[in-house]
Amino acid sequence: MRNNPKDWRIDSLETIAKKLDIQVRKSGGSHVVFMHENSDIVVTIPAKRPIKPIYINQFLALINDIGIYYE
Repeated sequence: MRNNPKDWRIDSLETIAKKLDIQVRKSGGSHVVFMHENSDIVVTIPAKRPIKPIYINQFLALINDIGIYYE
């Protein structure tokens, strides 16, 4: 994800979030919101494809903030 922040799909992010205990909330169908109880970062991502790299970087910031680091 860090090496290639392009061409990610929302269902892939939801799968990753589930494995990391990140809460997923769908807001009206057009956006998906990711949050974790140990972080003040809330990431809102448009559900359409493709997801822009800026949103992937925000998702990675959330993962880093909760203390999970991947190489």
